Amino acid sequence: MRVCPNCQRSYRDETLNFCLEDGTPLVSAQLNAEEPTRILDPATAPTLWQPAPTASAATIERPETRYAKSGKINIAYQVLGDGPIDIVYVPGWVTHLEYGWEAPLVASFYQRLSSFSRLILFDKRGTGLSDQTTDLPTLEQRMDDVRAVMEAADSSRAVIFGMSEGGSMSVLFAATYPDRTLALVTFGIFATRVWDADYPWAPTPDQRQKFFEAIENEWGGPIGVDELAPSLAGDPRFRDWWATYQRRSASPRAALDLARMNTSIDIRNVLPAIRVPTLVLHRTGDLDASIEEGRYIAARIHGAKFVELAGQDHLIYAGDQNSVLDEVESFIKALPHESETEAVLATVLYAQITNRDSEKIIAGGNDANRFYSLAKRETDWFRGKTAQAEPLTFVATFDGPARAVRCASAITDAARRAGIETRIGIHTGLCEQSSETISGAAVVVSASIAALAAPFEVLVSSSVKDLVSGAGLAFEGRGECDIDNLGRWKICVLKRDN
Repeated sequence: MRVCPNCQRSYRDETLNFCLEDGTPLVSAQLNAEEPTRILDPATAPTLWQPAPTASAATIERPETRYAKSGKINIAYQVLGDGPIDIVYVPGWVTHLEYGWEAPLVASFYQRLSSFSRLILFDKRGTGLSDQTTDLPTLEQRMDDVRAVMEAADSSRAVIFGMSEGGSMSVLFAATYPDRTLALVTFGIFATRVWDADYPWAPTPDQRQKFFEAIENEWGGPIGVDELAPSLAGDPRFRDWWATYQRRSASPRAALDLARMNTSIDIRNVLPAIRVPTLVLHRTGDLDASIEEGRYIAARIHGAKFVELAGQDHLIYAGDQNSVLDEVESFIKALPHESETEAVLATVLYAQITNRDSEKIIAGGNDANRFYSLAKRETDWFRGKTAQAEPLTFVATFDGPARAVRCASAITDAARRAGIETRIGIHTGLCEQSSETISGAAVVVSASIAALAAPFEVLVSSSVKDLVSGAGLAFEGRGECDIDNLGRWKICVLKRDN
């Protein structure tokens, strides 16, 4: 006999592997004649991957889909539950808010999360019910979308819960906006998606290329099902639902563009900057993201709790979802009521005047004031914050690296027109900010990088380059540099038309 360890339903059919009521993997059990068994007839039982019968559907409260404005983009979101803590769930690659509820396993996952929280769900721009766009979204645009959804949902602080590809943005959000982040929870995430000697668990370029070709040639079918949900891959109902879910979530071109963009993201340098309570969850046999990736990530986040879970499924709602949800619930209930953050992740722009007659600029004052005015003007335009300014230097911080790079380009162009030579260094890292000043390692690194630049050049660290995927920015390698007590950094020069 087969028994569901969750709902305790029993099945005489020994060939069944999953409960027909809630999808939990069945276990073998001896039939006890003294205890009555509840037998579910497969012919009349509700299926897992088709809309449930009306009677069952009535018990599922499906939230209303609303829209938040992020710039000019409409982001679809839903809110359910009335728990004491908000959770913003950041999904993986592509999603569809409303069709997700058609699968009872997905619905049960959302409902359980909302039983101990106020759960905020959304479709990322370019997917599902959110606005489609021809421009690739950058990580900072995605962070803007999360902030827009939180504001629309009247959420000032939340637990950011990222799954799979959604983990990259979740990590960056938690490091950049610790004042908006109660805690960070991740499941099955990865730090980079291309093989590296320091990160040998990621797919090779050839493996990623085969994935791209599968999207181009096979979109509409259950792409990736064998690796993402091996415990359900043999169920034709699941395969059909997964294929439909992907088709509704994104067009073939959008899916491919997003896959390419996600491949070039690298958050390894961001991990040490996280200063909020963090829970890292990973299944030991995950076929899409190795357990070693979870160990790597947890080891580099200060104070992170790492939990290894049994199973091979990469999809969070496949396999034993209760083990995941139990860990999340206990972690959230144990969170401190107040959290203090000493530092934030920011992108620091460090600009220097390099004119040979710089002493005359200081003495005359007019050119120095002009440089400050034009640099501040561009910083304000790109939503940066002026940190400090001296006669020959200007320092600003940004919550997104792409905005910092574009601002640096604009400052360089404006200074050139004014006859003022500049060189700029940019680095994303941990720093301490007050209302008027900024300090910390990120400032030192950006200043050291600026010192290596030629007149009118913009140099960036690898931490910046790795985070601007999809922004349309091009770089060339400029070697490496050692910065006293702050490690060795790869340097790149921004490619510009002039």
